[in-house]
Order: sequence, then C-alpha cells, then structure tokens
Amino acid sequence: MKLLKGVVLSSMLTISSLISAEVLATVNGKAISKEDVNTILKAQRLTFDKLPKEQQKRLLDKLIERELLVDVAKKAGIEKDPEYVKALNNYKKDLAIKVWMDKIYKRTLISDSEANKYYQSHKKEFSKPARVHARHILVKTKEEAQKIIDELSKYKGEELKKKFIELAKTKSVGPSGKNGGDLGYFGKGAMVKPFSDAAFSMKVGEISKEPVKTQFGYHIIYLEDKKPEGVASFEEVKDRIINKMRQEQFSQTIKNTIEKEKKSAKITTNIKVDDKNNSK
Repeated sequence: MKLLKGVVLSSMLTISSLISAEVLATVNGKAISKEDVNTILKAQRLTFDKLPKEQQKRLLDKLIERELLVDVAKKAGIEKDPEYVKALNNYKKDLAIKVWMDKIYKRTLISDSEANKYYQSHKKEFSKPARVHARHILVKTKEEAQKIIDELSKYKGEELKKKFIELAKTKSVGPSGKNGGDLGYFGKGAMVKPFSDAAFSMKVGEISKEPVKTQFGYHIIYLEDKKPEGVASFEEVKDRIINKMRQEQFSQTIKNTIEKEKKSAKITTNIKVDDKNNSK
C-alpha cells in the first residue's frame, strides 16, 4: 500500500513538473519551454499565455533564431575567444550582484504599523491642495457661448447637469466634449489662469455666469465638485510609504554591507588622489 502511494505521488510530481516546463519548441534537440519564456518576460510583468497569438509566434520565432545563432557561435569556437571569456566573467559578476540584491530586497519588508507610524509623524508630506471637478463647453465665439449660457440658465440641479452634458457632447469643440466636457479633478495652476480662476470662484452645481475667454476660445464651465485642501488618508498613501521605506531600508542594508566588507577586505589602489585638487 505504501509502495502504491509512493508511485502515485511520484507520478503526480512528474506530471506537475511537465506542465510547468511545457515545451514550446525544440531546436536541434534543445527544448524551449514556457517556463524559459516566462523568465524572459518576467521583467515586463508578462507571461507567454497573456500574449496575443501573433506575439507568441513572433517571440517564439526569435527564440528559435537565437538558439540557431548560439549553435553557430559555439561551432565557431566563440567560447574560447578571449573577448567572450572576459565579457562572460563581467556578466557573471553583475548577475551575482543582481540576484543577491533581489533576494535582499524580497526580505526587506515593511509592516502596515511601521508605515502608519511614519505617516503619523510625516503628515505634512501628504497634504493635498484644494481641487475642483469641472466640466466645460468650448466654443469659438463669445456670442455662441452666451447663447449656451442663456439656454442653460433655464435649468437647475440634476436637470442642469444633464443638459450641460448633452450640449457639451453636441456643441463643444474641445476634446473632452465627447465625455460631456468632463475635466476631472484638478488643482490651481493645472489649467490656464482665466479658466482656473473662474472654476475656483464658483459654487458646486452652478455654471459660469459669463463666457470665460482663453487662448483656446470661449468656455462655459459647470462645477461638479469642490474639495478643500487637506491631508491624504493613510490608505491613500500606504503603498507609497511602504515602497519608500522599503527602498530606504534596502539601500541602507547595501551601504552597511559595503562598509563592513571594506573594513575586513584587503584593498590596494594604484591611483594617487590629489587632496588639494579635490578640495577645490
């Protein structure tokens, strides 16, 4: 019975291994597995299965071509070439550092409580300026803008907003017209001054009482929302804080390691440094 269980377990592990190492192509007996391809795509946060079929084929063709050229290079004796050996040794050094640093970074973890402690003592860093959410209708002439304002003045509340969006889609010559003139939230200075000044002076749910002229034409503005200046919540900035603290802790770890190694290493340099020139 134990033997049977062992055989079943071994078979399951073998099947699992074959699935993870699915072979996409072979070149002169050498396999190109999906796992190999995913390793190459990892830096782009992609996987082979997520690529469109056409891109999968192009990528696989390139990898097949690479294997063919590797064979050609090896047959030409490139592995014994001094330039190849030198370049390979340098690459190994860089790769060793990269893989080691990746492992150190993965072990560098910041808890939510640590991040929250940083947030509580650095709240000024997360201040948010006053913002408004506006829509606009852009037309070429002041007369046309005034006609639209006169038409909109008949409406209030949700009816005003609904009519504004309708007119923005049919009359606005600006790129936001198709979205009902929606400009989203923006702070002071994000828009040209006449437009920004007008928007920030308005009340929520009203339109500009007269056309607002800018270098783009004449605007009718609808103010959808207004947010006062304040401080972003911890949840809004938590990921940013964690990434910042993690990077700082990682950098300090690397710095400490270098300083420690310097103290115990035997280092000689053949370059003389002129302290007088360096102090200038």
